[in-house]
Amino acid sequence: MRISEYVRFDAVGLAELVAKGEVTPGELETAAREAAQAVNPQINAIVETWPADDAPEPGRTPLAGVPFLIKDIGVSMAGRRMELGSRLAAGHVARADSSLMLRFRRAGLVTFGRTATPEMAYSNTTEPVLYGATRNPWDLERSAGGSSGGAGAAVAAGVVPVAHATDAAGSIRIPAAYNGLFGLKPTRGRVSMGPYADEVFNGLAVQGSVSRTVRDSAVLLDQIRGPEPGDPYFAQEPSRPYAEEVTRDPGSLRIGVLTHAWGGHRTTAPVADALSHTVRLLESLGHQVEEVEVDLGVDWEEFVLAGARQWTANLTASVDELAAALDRPVDSSTLEPLTLASYRYGQQVSGAQFVTALEVRNRVARSLARYFDAHDMLLTPTMPELPVPLGTHAEGAEALDGLGWLRRLFDLSPFTTAFNVAGTPAMSVPVTADAGTGLPIGMQFAAGYGLEGRLFRLAGQLEQASPWSDRTPTVWAGNHPRH
Repeated sequence: MRISEYVRFDAVGLAELVAKGEVTPGELETAAREAAQAVNPQINAIVETWPADDAPEPGRTPLAGVPFLIKDIGVSMAGRRMELGSRLAAGHVARADSSLMLRFRRAGLVTFGRTATPEMAYSNTTEPVLYGATRNPWDLERSAGGSSGGAGAAVAAGVVPVAHATDAAGSIRIPAAYNGLFGLKPTRGRVSMGPYADEVFNGLAVQGSVSRTVRDSAVLLDQIRGPEPGDPYFAQEPSRPYAEEVTRDPGSLRIGVLTHAWGGHRTTAPVADALSHTVRLLESLGHQVEEVEVDLGVDWEEFVLAGARQWTANLTASVDELAAALDRPVDSSTLEPLTLASYRYGQQVSGAQFVTALEVRNRVARSLARYFDAHDMLLTPTMPELPVPLGTHAEGAEALDGLGWLRRLFDLSPFTTAFNVAGTPAMSVPVTADAGTGLPIGMQFAAGYGLEGRLFRLAGQLEQASPWSDRTPTVWAGNHPRH
């Protein structure tokens, strides 16, 4: 299969070709590898590839035979390196599959590599020292987002139609917005973190994907959802497969619009224009849309402080465990300056301060739950501005401590984090693009706990009303002249 043919299909479409015998999984894998060779030197999204060891049975699942990439954090694959984007973990090889990896295998996905992440996934841009910056395929001087920036850039450039991603503060939705993709952060407890962790960042982090079509994300979530024995959270199973929700009529939804984020953060003009366009589109589809104010339950500074304490305490524990296991020091030879500053901040967080941070998490969750009692959904921009130039996050950052670094990350992405804290699902949809630059702009929709089905129904409707799959970036595997 030529790359120009391969990139025309989403994951479900490729699996259908395999099931019909029109192409083999091996031919798809070859096409994906050629696509990676064509674009990765420009975007630096993939840090390693390997010979795939899976031999899926064609047609056994809706994704059997589809090439796939996992993120360099959050999932372990037996015998493969998992380095967390960090020199501290360089060369570390996973001994066994995690629960999620086993589910990827059962889904028939052909995993042949891992994508870039910032160090410890502790940024919303992917610019680690270990492997260098991942570049946005729409504009190589701009960020691909983070922490699933490698996944976002690889999917946007046509290497694979869907890729594994994680999200603890926006790490699925930010790369989706920056790269013109669909990305849904599931409900807390929807996908197991087991067996090596019961939760990550006290339930803020979840597993998911980024994709070019809505149905690919829905079908993949169907394949990986559900608890494992010992999981601390359980999200009630949906009444029907998410794959079926994508084509169902969402009805007339009550949608509140939050134009400017908590903490007084202003939305830039191109994004505000895109939001207005989205509102008009929703109204034309029969939805009831109104501007709202949403009480976060705490003021912004308290939210940031609690986040810094919770995040850095978790980071410190993870770094200490990793350093002990690999017999490596925790210093500037193994950690980047901002990670090291966050580690040191976390060392000073007391038990009482940590418990107080968890209490803030509860207040935010309760406050947002009350909002979703009155509205079906909340609409915000995913990001307040267009994809930022590479290096933006690091400007003047050498003077920041752990609190200062987290404040910068939250300020740059002020719309996304609250839904991780509350545990509710949220998605970024590439409804439109900036007229001046052509850069994609994502719109975020959030719903109440366990209501991914509602989000998938609306996403499917928006995809039909305002298709985005024909938009391709400057760096696109299908443009490669030799294939």
